[in-house]
Amino acid sequence: MSSRIDSAQMNKKILLVFTGGTIGSLVSHGCIKTTDSNSSVLLQLFNAHYPDSQRVQFKTIRPLNLLSENLHPAVWQNLLTTITAEQPEQYDGIIITHGTDTLSYTAAALSFYFHALKVPLLLVSSDYPLSDSKANGWGNFSCAVDFISQVAHAGVFVPYRNTGQSSYVHLGTRLISCLPLSNDFISIQHKSFLCYENRQFTTINPLSTKPTHPLITLKPLFSKRVLLIRPYPGLNYQSFNLDQVDVVLHDLYHSGTACVASEEGEDYSLLDFIDRCQQQSVKIYLAPIIKSDTAYLSTHQLIAAGANVIWNMTIEAAYVKLLLAYGNFTQALEIERFLASHIAHEYIGV
Repeated sequence: MSSRIDSAQMNKKILLVFTGGTIGSLVSHGCIKTTDSNSSVLLQLFNAHYPDSQRVQFKTIRPLNLLSENLHPAVWQNLLTTITAEQPEQYDGIIITHGTDTLSYTAAALSFYFHALKVPLLLVSSDYPLSDSKANGWGNFSCAVDFISQVAHAGVFVPYRNTGQSSYVHLGTRLISCLPLSNDFISIQHKSFLCYENRQFTTINPLSTKPTHPLITLKPLFSKRVLLIRPYPGLNYQSFNLDQVDVVLHDLYHSGTACVASEEGEDYSLLDFIDRCQQQSVKIYLAPIIKSDTAYLSTHQLIAAGANVIWNMTIEAAYVKLLLAYGNFTQALEIERFLASHIAHEYIGV
């Protein structure tokens, strides 16, 4: 698919939701902090530089104003409730400004909750405050407006330009966290949805057919009893108290593995931790891992020990989906049915 700008299609009504982040920040005495006034900077840039800006009508709201490292699932509840109250499908699209630190998690939360939304919703971030000439925020915002005007594909997306590259549009459930020590974002397996150059979109990884699972009614409820554990050499599982935990999501190394050896003591073996979880009636899931005909011995051992695997999904999407699953459902069958559902293009290769 290639899409070209057509000014006749430009009369668009967009809900613009400000939430803070670097794109909503100013620099003062070497400190980057959010400000209520920076929303006007973004709109001033739009009116000054976007062709046919008069054909786009924004309704602006600000349900929160924070740097995204301070985000908690309760913030998602507020955001989802606020957007729903605005009757989002009366707009041609929705744009949410957001910080970069937790961008991939919020993108997943919005993707799952609004999986039945019939208009595009895009999250826009900036690597630097808009006052900095290096900032990509204005370009990301312009891409979002053009996406609504030209592509209009329903779903949740993240437009973003890495340093020295073209802009890409990522699926909300396939965006992974910002690469370490950089400002760059990629989709899982480097498979972005669209490329955006010279105000034109080109499909580089076509979407599969729309997920056929029945629509699932969700409440904006996220469990507070899901523990996410990241692997590293020397991880001691005795550091974790499971008294307030219903579910553990255990991240894996890139090959779908984690330590199963107990030569240095049982406290360092995930196999023994799985046994401890089972004794305390705590469900344990593993992700991310690609399902294939072959797997490492350690992976086979983890599955044989009773761990549940969330195949072919990013760790960010798996974590958010578990929060929603255990926040919305109480019966094991309901939870497993929801986790198995493919509702927001979350499963890679499907």
